[in-house]
Parts: sequence; structure tokens; C-alpha cells
Amino acid sequence: MSEAIERAGQLGDILDASLRSIIETGEGNFRPYDRYGVVLPGMSWLPLSLNAEENLDLFLLRFEAGAQSYPHEHAAAEQFLMMEGTLTDCDGHVFKTGDFVRFEPGSTHHSVSEDGCLILVILRDPNRPLTA
Repeated sequence: MSEAIERAGQLGDILDASLRSIIETGEGNFRPYDRYGVVLPGMSWLPLSLNAEENLDLFLLRFEAGAQSYPHEHAAAEQFLMMEGTLTDCDGHVFKTGDFVRFEPGSTHHSVSEDGCLILVILRDPNRPLTA
């Protein structure tokens, strides 16, 4: 047994496991991305925490190669962490793995992933779709 595990055991089991939830993100439980009322081709998502009470959504968003997001406006700040791949915004800026991006309320954009990507999205208030 490792020293760290042994030390942790000495502190005692104080965990109420009924208050813990685990989502296995590698299990392929992604579903078609339909948050604009239509399924966007090549995009899928895995909700991690959709909290209507706090108006805060946290989800994984996957772009397949060539997939493009719908043009939209942010009602509140949108933040995301690039976990894999690259994403090119409509102004040509390329977000890469490890980038943390924040769009301020009122900002508008759309993005495309040439080779595919995976992003962790933190969103308050749904985005407002724009006509393309």
C-alpha cells in the first residue's frame, strides 16, 4: 500500500458516497448536439451538470472533423477549455488543446473544427441562435 493511501486511511472514512456522482466520459455516451432545436451534423455532447436552479450548464462538446457550430449570440458569458484538437473561430483564430476561452455576454460567433476536437463548456443562459 502506498504511503499516501495509508495516510488517507488514517483520517477515516468520512465520505457519504450517496452524495457523489461519477460520469464515465470515455464510455461513448455522447448524444447528438441538439441544443438549438435541430441536430448539428458532426457534433455531439455529453451533459455533465445541467443545473436549471443555478442556470449553469457544464458539458463536453465533440466536433467531428469538418463539423461547424451554429452562428449564435451569448446571452451570458460562455467559457470553454480545449481538451483535444483545434477549433477555428469565424475570424480565423485557432484555439488549441489547453486554451481556456471566454466569450463575453453579447458576443457573437461560430466555429469549425477541421480535424475534430473535444471541449469542456461552461455556460450560463442558453445561446441565442442567429440566422446564418
